[in-house]
Amino acid sequence: MKITKRFLLGIAGATLFATAPISAVADGWQPRKPIDFVIMAGAGGGADQIARFIQSVAEKQDLTNRPLVPNNKGGGSGAEALIHVSNASDPDHTILVTLNSFFTTPLRQENLGIDIRTFTPVAMMGVDPFVLWVHKDSGITTMDEYVSTVKDMGGEYVMGGTGAGQEDSIVIAYMSDAYDLDIKYIPYDGGGAVAKDLAGQQIMASVNNPAEAKGFYEAGDFVPLLAFSDERMPAYPDVPTIKEMGHDFSYYNQRAVVGAPGMSDEAAAYYQNLFTTIYESDEWQNYLKAESLSPLWMDADAQRDYWGLQVENHKKLLATLSE
Repeated sequence: MKITKRFLLGIAGATLFATAPISAVADGWQPRKPIDFVIMAGAGGGADQIARFIQSVAEKQDLTNRPLVPNNKGGGSGAEALIHVSNASDPDHTILVTLNSFFTTPLRQENLGIDIRTFTPVAMMGVDPFVLWVHKDSGITTMDEYVSTVKDMGGEYVMGGTGAGQEDSIVIAYMSDAYDLDIKYIPYDGGGAVAKDLAGQQIMASVNNPAEAKGFYEAGDFVPLLAFSDERMPAYPDVPTIKEMGHDFSYYNQRAVVGAPGMSDEAAAYYQNLFTTIYESDEWQNYLKAESLSPLWMDADAQRDYWGLQVENHKKLLATLSE
């Protein structure tokens, strides 16, 4: 398996620039009932944290006349969420917080019959890098020590990540190939469960996003070894990137909100305006910095173009990983 940057061009690694959002006009449409705020991952992970933070900002600033109600549906690498939103009985009151499994799960599970082009663009809120973490009790403090340990274990080294054939497994598969490692991979429904099991040493390492590992890192339980970002992250200035180690690779998780298929133009404008306001808020901008997310704003048209690019990139990436 060989993966080069040409496979990842446009996976939010090449251009991490936030342009000024353009506010939408809602034409007077307002929600008539609580909004089903679906999360395509389990509790405690990055998507769940972001959804609940967004909910708190909307509530604190009184931005919606009806509440956003978080609804975790992480089963089947996000398939549960995609099916739920695709079959929404009330598209105008159903929105989805997405990861890159928005692209990979329909590709890997064609029997779902999910066409992401039918979903309604709302907002790209940023992109999340990946970091390789080990437990402090492992004694591992450098990438060289990590590689040596994994190789010495002869295929018995265990890592966990969210889903199979999606974000975490893609990163781990690339790393395994780049360093000629034999790793056992355990899929989870969400990054929160992965971080918890690393803290409990039920697994030996993870590639959690920074927000998912932050609490354990600050408590001194986790040691970051390698970043899968284009440049070193300000929060972890001593952690090298895989590019610095001679491998032309970076990978980011999209943090975006989309509406259900069939959502009315008026409702779409309402949500686009709502999430533009949240994106521009001091709370969200501070959250991006505190949780090591990279800003990446897109309007609806740009998002549709981005979806098409990501589908094609992930087709190539998944095909390469299966070789």
